[in-house]
Amino acid sequence: MHKQTPAQAAATEAYEEAGITGDAIDHCLGVYSYVKPLKSGTAPIVVMVYPVHVRNVLSDWPEKGQRKRKWLSPKKAAKKLQEPELKRIVASFKPQMVLH
Repeated sequence: MHKQTPAQAAATEAYEEAGITGDAIDHCLGVYSYVKPLKSGTAPIVVMVYPVHVRNVLSDWPEKGQRKRKWLSPKKAAKKLQEPELKRIVASFKPQMVLH
């Protein structure tokens, strides 16, 4: 995102996609890639994963009509993911790793 650090962009995405506001933490947990389908074909995407220290959980957010929010442990969340690299990143996440 223009004029944002990767960590700040993660916080913006957390707000838009899940109604979460909080502190962007400048600690990359990992990187994964996937192929995104587009109307005109596909595009390779590289994603950097950053944690956000949650301060508020909003009842209304920009993409509320497109998404459901559900809190899961990292282990349970990883089981629901398709991308192997992202599964590994999420499964190994421990909040105390980045909050201290």
